[in-house]
Amino acid sequence: MAVIIEKEQCIGCSACVGACPFGAIVMEDDKAVVTDTCTVCGACVDVCAVTAITRPAAGEPAVDTSEYKGVWVYIEQFQGKARSVGFELLGQGRILADSRGQELAAVLIGDDVAPLARELFASGADKVYLIEGPEYKHYSTDAYTIAITDLIHTYKPAVILMGATNDGRDLGPRVACRVGTGLTADCTSLGIDEESGLVAWTRPAFGGNIMATILCPNHRPQMGTVRPNVFKRPKPDMSRSGELVRVASKVKAADIRTKLIEILSLADTASCNLEEAEFIVAGGRGMGKPENFALIEELAAILGGAVGASRAAVDAGWKPAIHQVGQTGKTVAPKVYIACGISGAIQHLAGMSTSDIIIAINKDADAPIFKSANFGIVGDVLEVLPILIEEIKKLKQAC
Repeated sequence: MAVIIEKEQCIGCSACVGACPFGAIVMEDDKAVVTDTCTVCGACVDVCAVTAITRPAAGEPAVDTSEYKGVWVYIEQFQGKARSVGFELLGQGRILADSRGQELAAVLIGDDVAPLARELFASGADKVYLIEGPEYKHYSTDAYTIAITDLIHTYKPAVILMGATNDGRDLGPRVACRVGTGLTADCTSLGIDEESGLVAWTRPAFGGNIMATILCPNHRPQMGTVRPNVFKRPKPDMSRSGELVRVASKVKAADIRTKLIEILSLADTASCNLEEAEFIVAGGRGMGKPENFALIEELAAILGGAVGASRAAVDAGWKPAIHQVGQTGKTVAPKVYIACGISGAIQHLAGMSTSDIIIAINKDADAPIFKSANFGIVGDVLEVLPILIEEIKKLKQAC
C-alpha cells in the first residue's frame, strides 16, 4: 500500500520528492510518481500545496497482511553473550507462535556470535537469522537498523518482539519507522486478541494509572518492546535443533555515522543493574531520609546484589530514577527481593511480584507488601537492617 497521487492535480513542483525520507517518490514526465518503497509515513501529504497526495482510506490495510507470517525475537547481545531478555521473549514468542500455528525465529546480529544459535534453538526457536560482521561487533543504531529493516523486507514476519532495554528502545522505533508500522513500547503483558487474532500488547498509560491494550490491525509487522523480567526464561532443551539462516551483511562503513571511542565500565554499575541481579535490596518512604539508604547499599553489597527504590523514594530525590522498581520503573525478577520500608502499592508490586522470594520489612503490620511476601518482619527498618547486616556478615565469615 502506498500514498495516492492524483496526476491531474499534480503541478510537478517536486516538493514531495525532497520531503520523502525514503526516496519513494520520483518525477516522471513532470509528474510525481510513488514507488513500492513507500511506507505511507505522510511526509509528502503534508508538503503538497495542491493536496494532490492523500493517504489510503482509514481502516484500510497499508500492506497485504496475508504475506506476513511468523514470530521473530530480536536477540540482544553484548560482547558475545546474549542478554537474558532475549531468552525470556523466546519463551513468550513460542506461545504466540504456537497459538498462530506459525514458526518462531530469532534474529541474531553481531561479530562471531554463531555459537549462540544453539542456545536459541534450545530455548524454543525454530529458525535463527544470523548476520555477522566486524561492523556489528558493537551496537550501533545505523548498522542494526539497516540490517533488521532489510530482513523484514525480505522475509516479512508478522510479529517482532524486542527487549525494552536501552538498545531495544533505540532500535525498535527506528525499525518501525523504516518499515512503516507501529510499535507498542514498554509492554508488561502479551496475549492474543480472541476476536481479531492479533497480538494484544498491554502497557502502562497515563503515568501508570491504567493499563492499555493495543492492537495493530492494518500494518505489519506488529512490533513491541517488552520489559526485561516480565516473563520467566524458559528451561532450555538442548536436544532441540533448528535452521540457521546466514544472511549477508548489506551495511557499508559509510552507513555508520557514529564511531565508538571507548567503553567505560562504571564502578556503580553493579549496584543499579536491576534486570540481571539475583539479589535486590529496595528502600521506600519508610527509610525516612536519603542518608538511611546507606543501610540498603551496605546490605546489597554484602549480598552481591543491586539497590532498588520505590517511586516515592525516587520522587523524593533520595535515589536516581535508574534504581526505581515498579510499573513506571523497572520490572525485576531476582531470586531474593528485600523490600525495606515499602508499603506495597500495586504499581510497585507490578514490578517485582515475579521475584522467587520476597522478604518485607515494615513497621506497619497491615502494609499490603506482606500479602505478597514469603517472609515478613514487622519492625522499624532502621533497627532491623543493622541486625540483619551483622548476622549475614557472621554467616559469611563462618563459611
